[in-house]
Amino acid sequence: MARKAARADDPAQFRPETHRRARVEIQFDEPTLLGALFGQFDANLVQVENRLGVYIAARGNRIQIEGPEDAVARARETLTGMYHRLEQGQDLDAGAVESLITMSAEPTLEGIISGDQGAPPIMIRTRRKTIVPRSATQIDYMRALARSDVIFALGPAGTGKTYLAVAQAVSQLMTGSVQRLILSRPAVEAGEKLGFLPGDMKDKVDPYLRPLYDALYDCMPPEQVERRLASGEIEIAPIAFMRGRTLADAFVILDEAQNTTREQMKMFLTRFGQNSRMVVCGDPRQVDIPGGDRMSGLADGVQKLEGIDGINVTRFTAADVVRHPIVGRIVEAYEGPLSQYDESK
Repeated sequence: MARKAARADDPAQFRPETHRRARVEIQFDEPTLLGALFGQFDANLVQVENRLGVYIAARGNRIQIEGPEDAVARARETLTGMYHRLEQGQDLDAGAVESLITMSAEPTLEGIISGDQGAPPIMIRTRRKTIVPRSATQIDYMRALARSDVIFALGPAGTGKTYLAVAQAVSQLMTGSVQRLILSRPAVEAGEKLGFLPGDMKDKVDPYLRPLYDALYDCMPPEQVERRLASGEIEIAPIAFMRGRTLADAFVILDEAQNTTREQMKMFLTRFGQNSRMVVCGDPRQVDIPGGDRMSGLADGVQKLEGIDGINVTRFTAADVVRHPIVGRIVEAYEGPLSQYDESK
């Protein structure tokens, strides 16, 4: 099997010819994993070739990599990481391959994730899947989710802030570390007027909370989600429903926290009870608070609380986006310098 290495516009191809070139060969012991390793029509290998500017040839259970020395080393690290994930029963999609390519720039990261450096592997186990970090920031975040009492997760969409928090909460609920899982969001319209919504209170607020349901169903079988929702073990509610409560023995997640006011954030954080953990997720650059002149409770809370013992602040950037690679480029474009065009004209 052989393919042309990369796209014509791939900057990795235009490295100076003075760079030392290398050729390495990897042998994999389990042939049954090779189909998933290569991907449909060798899509995974092509992805590694395109991103790193190397040439990959596969013969049986052996893979040969050729190209600039540093790129070959990264490709070898990436392919080895892909194989290890398959050995552990984890999924290997384009996003996982992309994250491994990104992490290959830091050779120690895969060892940290898999536990090769003497420490326990970094992962979250749920009933439906085992989740491992896909970026260096996610490694720090997953450690904080397991250790800190209150965690602020800041950054753009697609970085895994809410998803990893829900996965950790589900894992702790399954093991009995907490008795309840409480998920909340401010019911703020993000630019659209939803108008009158028919039905009972649950029907009215569900559209605001749908992303939390999606994460839950991805981590737990649907029948378990429904049963635990009915029993109250899992509660999904707008932040206004938290007033006057003490949340003990619970894993509490506040999503879209940039849309809370300072008063709401103070109220939410002071609900903290014994044997609980709170995670506050949001993107400070996407505030939709009506009026536009009120300071976000998320920014205010981080400003006041960062550095206090037991409180962790993890900041994600566009480089940590783990959705399709184009999402990261879109985020970078929107977070870059202001457009040359005056929108007021």
